[in-house]
Amino acid sequence: MSTDQTPRPARLAAAAAVSGLEGLALVAYGVYMLVMGLLGRPDSPSQAEMGGVTLIALGVLPLAAARGLLRRRSWSRGPALITHLIALIPAWTLLRSSGAMIPLGIVVAVVAVTGLVLLVNPTTTEALGIRGAGPRDV
Repeated sequence: MSTDQTPRPARLAAAAAVSGLEGLALVAYGVYMLVMGLLGRPDSPSQAEMGGVTLIALGVLPLAAARGLLRRRSWSRGPALITHLIALIPAWTLLRSSGAMIPLGIVVAVVAVTGLVLLVNPTTTEALGIRGAGPRDV
C-alpha cells in the first residue's frame, strides 16, 4: 500500500486498468493457444504450445506493471510504456489485413494509444513521483 495518503488520480487508475486489460488479453490468448496446441489439431502442435507459453509469459509484464501503477511504484511506468508501444506493432499488422481483423486492429490501436496518453500525462507522472527533465541541482 502506498505511504502517500492523497487519493489516486483517475488517470493513474485508468492507466493501470488499460495495462491490466492488455495483460489479461495476452494471458487469455496464450491459454487458448496452449489448449489448442495440446487438444486441438494445429499444423504444428509444438509451435502452438510454445506460442501459448510465450504469450502467457508476456502477459505477466503488463499485469505486474498494472499492479505497480495501482501501488504508485515509479518503476511500473517503464514496462507499461513498453507494452503499449509493442502493442502498436500487431495493431498495425491487423489494420493492414482484411475483413474482421481490421476492427480488431482498431481496438488494439485505441487501447495502446490510450495507455500511452495516460502514462505520459503530467498527473500520472507526478503521482508516480517521476520528475520531469529540467534543470538539475548541482
